[in-house]
Amino acid sequence: MEELEDPTERLKETMEAAEEKKERWTLHVALSTAIIAVLAAIAGLYGNHHANEAMLDQIKSSDQWAYYQAKSIKAEVAASTAQILDAMGKPLPKESEEKKKKYDEDKIEIQKTAKEAAESSESHMKKHVVLSRSVTIFQIAIALSAIAILTRKKAMWYVSMILAAAGTVFLVLGFFAG
Repeated sequence: MEELEDPTERLKETMEAAEEKKERWTLHVALSTAIIAVLAAIAGLYGNHHANEAMLDQIKSSDQWAYYQAKSIKAEVAASTAQILDAMGKPLPKESEEKKKKYDEDKIEIQKTAKEAAESSESHMKKHVVLSRSVTIFQIAIALSAIAILTRKKAMWYVSMILAAAGTVFLVLGFFAG
């Protein structure tokens, strides 16, 4: 005689298969979230590096402009001294004219250095801004992954993956910005 199949056994097997599938899905979400977190950390690290470099270069630029001003003041003092001596009918010391010429030459080099530092600062800041966008997008993607796990909605995870891809684009652009 043929044995009858227990309908609850088949239901139990179906439920176990579904549970395995669900666990595998959550594993994918967890792994992808970990990868997104690593990418966010890399973007944050490089973003902070570029912010620090921008600040240092801006300080160098400001220092050079202050130095430029000091040279300008010295050149102006030398020119004023020459005018006063000329008005008094006294001879102008030869070194006075040489000093003024040296100050003017120095100012050209100082101005060049200050502009280079300012441009470098601006370039680093552009990279920082792009990398900061990347970090923000990655953080949103991580939050959506957590929501996907809590609500068991794959659609949220898919949106998270799309955002992770966008964050990756900004990460790559951050290396070439500026």
